[in-house]
Amino acid sequence: MQHSLIARIEAQGLRLTDQRRTIAQVISEAEDHPDVEELHSRAAALDPRISIATVYRTVKLLEEAGLLEKREFGDGRARFEDSQRAHHDHLIDIHSGEVIEFCDPEIEALQERIAARLGYRLKGHRLELYGVPLARTKPRE
Repeated sequence: MQHSLIARIEAQGLRLTDQRRTIAQVISEAEDHPDVEELHSRAAALDPRISIATVYRTVKLLEEAGLLEKREFGDGRARFEDSQRAHHDHLIDIHSGEVIEFCDPEIEALQERIAARLGYRLKGHRLELYGVPLARTKPRE
């Protein structure tokens, strides 16, 4: 069972101020991959006293504690997501910067087979695809 980010912060014995709680709530509710500036904007909308410096410190603390994962998609911005989000891979539109999450059973199986063929048991992976849109005739599923 996945525990909330706030519960995992508390379980690690990290100090959970009201501002950190708000930042953790914003991270937990994010369905995208916000950078620190986006996190600050969202958190400050809930609590205007939250400074960008507080967001930077909180993100660094949570990343060092293994509760957040940093993602870099080639646009020079570090983005973050909860480390316990369900496994997924990323397709990045290099024109718009849109990040599309996906999970493909065929890719997952292929990676397992490759690792086994090379004498390994896969413990994890990260897949990022970079592309440009084809002319679309139907919406993406």
